[in-house]
Amino acid sequence: MMSSKAKRIVYFGYYVKKLNKELFRKFLKYAQEQTGKTTLSIWLDIFRHSIQYNTSILEYFQFGFYKPNCSEKEKAAWAGTGFMYEFQGFMNPRKYRDLLEDKTVFDKTYGKYMHHNAISLEDLEKDPTLADRVLANPSGKIVFKIKDGGCGKGVEVHEAKKFSASSITRFMKDNHFDLVEDFVQQHEVINRLAPTALNTVRVITQLRPNGVVDIVGCRLRISVHGVTDNLAAGNIAAIIDPKTGVIVDNGVYSDITKHEEERHPVTGLKIKGTQIPFWKETISIAKEIAAIDPRNHSVGWDFAITSFGPDLIEGNREWCKLLFQLPAKKGLKSILENYRKEFN
Repeated sequence: MMSSKAKRIVYFGYYVKKLNKELFRKFLKYAQEQTGKTTLSIWLDIFRHSIQYNTSILEYFQFGFYKPNCSEKEKAAWAGTGFMYEFQGFMNPRKYRDLLEDKTVFDKTYGKYMHHNAISLEDLEKDPTLADRVLANPSGKIVFKIKDGGCGKGVEVHEAKKFSASSITRFMKDNHFDLVEDFVQQHEVINRLAPTALNTVRVITQLRPNGVVDIVGCRLRISVHGVTDNLAAGNIAAIIDPKTGVIVDNGVYSDITKHEEERHPVTGLKIKGTQIPFWKETISIAKEIAAIDPRNHSVGWDFAITSFGPDLIEGNREWCKLLFQLPAKKGLKSILENYRKEFN
């Protein structure tokens, strides 16, 4: 069996291969300006931290490891990519991943909790008239998705009037989309805060060995300019009190060169103190759906909050460690380690 250190060296090779070089250069320049360190010294420091703390190259910057005042205790508290790969791989075995990763399978399993139309290409080919359901949705927009997309990838929003029942199927085939859905109209409270995209609530659940479902964390993803709400797309996220549904701190970016936002940078509305509507209903549904499939124990559920209540969008087996920890402004690995120990 490969040692822990050997595994982390292998992981590091993967991080280098998958590195977003443009973002790395941006972060590197910023860190050099803040610390006066050379490129070589920062690279050596990145490697040391990656092996010691099981983190990726970009996480060295995002977790603040480059800062002189960041203690070893603070660094050890962060759950990095390597840790999350191992934790989520254990909690959500790969052989059961289709239920959450294949959106066509997900929609059929959890359709009861989805209050918007979601139609697969396969179903459209069998019955083209199904397209009328999404084309007639009150928003006037439709959303195309790939079945295994994530982090806002493989998503396009279009005006419904551009399509007919026949052309929508052809468009999906030509552009390799697997699903077409209604564009969900969010609650006015959320829409006033950030109107450019659907802003989803992430509720992370943990199904424990005794069958009890815990709420591990809740976050609101807040769009800034674009049509998605993902942190990776330059948006912000804020922490929600799981008991009250109130945002309890400012919004943060995953981009270290940007400061946290007390108010939305476009609308000017204050982020902290915002009450998420239908909060009790959202948490109740999250706990209910987390128990449906006992093979997946740790899931990040995304909800749109509409004027009619929570609308389930998707479930994520590889939920984002940045979205979980950055709004909290500290590492939260110990929470996950404690859940892992329960399965020993």
